[in-house]
Amino acid sequence: MMDSSSGGGDPSSGGLPVLPAWAAAASQRYQHFLDKATPHVLRRWLGFGAVALVYALRVWFVQGFYIVSYALGIYVLNLFIAFLSPQVDPEIQELVDGSGPSLPTRSTDEFRPFVRRLPEFKFWYSITKAFCIAFILTFFSAFDVPVFWPILLFYWLVLFTVTMKRQILHMIKYKYVPFSHGKQRYTGKRAVSSEDASVPSNST
Repeated sequence: MMDSSSGGGDPSSGGLPVLPAWAAAASQRYQHFLDKATPHVLRRWLGFGAVALVYALRVWFVQGFYIVSYALGIYVLNLFIAFLSPQVDPEIQELVDGSGPSLPTRSTDEFRPFVRRLPEFKFWYSITKAFCIAFILTFFSAFDVPVFWPILLFYWLVLFTVTMKRQILHMIKYKYVPFSHGKQRYTGKRAVSSEDASVPSNST
């Protein structure tokens, strides 16, 4: 009785937890790789370019899976709009606060740092993962739906044009540029960048 109970406990205690432990170790290594890749912006986007090129070549040689590519394009467009948008929409803040947009209107005002709705790293990670998933789907014939691809391309271009026009008008209305670096603070004498603003001046 004692031997059978102890022998029966070995598979559950020593055999089954091997898979969760292996999965946890793999997850930790993967997260460590992502953490090390975070500061290497150029290398990350070059890697994404290679992934996108491989997917484009796959679709080109197969001459199919246009529905997958269309869905991928819609998803990438949504990610790009979130990347360009501020974390707090000035239009919604204006309606909630009733005090108008909190953007600088005088030379003594200070620019607040632009905080994206979708940070750059998450944007890169999501778009790279999407291309990898789409690449895997191209090996399953169930996703190769016959369709006239120029129509899908035309629909996507129209959607892209309308969406970007609305986003650009939003940027112009609330006076923000998501691609600017080192936004300036105008003190009347000289422009101080956002990086310089954190350094204490010698004068008191």
